[in-house]
Order: sequence, then structure tokens, then C-alpha cells
Amino acid sequence: MDLDNAIQKHAQWKFRFIDALHTKEHMDAAAISKDNNCEFGKWLHGDAKAEFGQVGSYAKCVADHAAFHVEAGKIAVLVNANKTQEAERLMAKGSAYDEASKKVAVSIIELKNAAHMKNIAHK
Repeated sequence: MDLDNAIQKHAQWKFRFIDALHTKEHMDAAAISKDNNCEFGKWLHGDAKAEFGQVGSYAKCVADHAAFHVEAGKIAVLVNANKTQEAERLMAKGSAYDEASKKVAVSIIELKNAAHMKNIAHK
């Protein structure tokens, strides 16, 4: 799993929401709300669990990733309802979504570092 790419893809959600607001695109809010639908989430709940489940940063990453998707799902619901101002408010700096986005990025980096250390230890 390319963890740098996972960080980038999660950071891009805000731009996807903004684009959907402008184009009136319908978003699958239920799927977005679930943390095991994206590529990273599938890996996190699958192969990563077996390999890193005992690493402290793994549990934090799972929790932060789930929290991110809950907040993203709330925005997707507003996008679908064409509630632009409310959606923008939920994406604003300092919002729960903004904080969750930062936390998931940090957690992915911490998991990446733990994976790197584990690989070094096994050499």
C-alpha cells in the first residue's frame, strides 16, 4: 500500500466535495461514511490488520480514519441536499472535518513510520 498516496487521496476529498457542489453531482454518502470502502480502508481492515494490528499506531490510525469518513459522510449528505453554505461550513478551517483530515494524515504517517521500523527490525 502506498501510504503517501493514501494521504493524498484523503486530502483530495475536500476538492471533490467542492466540485460536486458546483456540478450538482450526487455522492454516495452512505459509502463515503464507511471507513472500509476506500482503497486504504480495505487495506487497513485487511492485510494491514494482520501485519500491523499489534502496533500501537495501527489502532489510532483505524480510529482516525473512521472518524474522517464519518465527517466526510456528513458533508456528502449536505452536498446531495444542495446545502452549499452548510457544507462549506463543515469543511472550514477548524471544523470537525478539517481536524479529522489532519488527524488521519498524521496517523497514516505514524503507521508508515511504524511499518518502516518493523521492516528494519526484521532485516
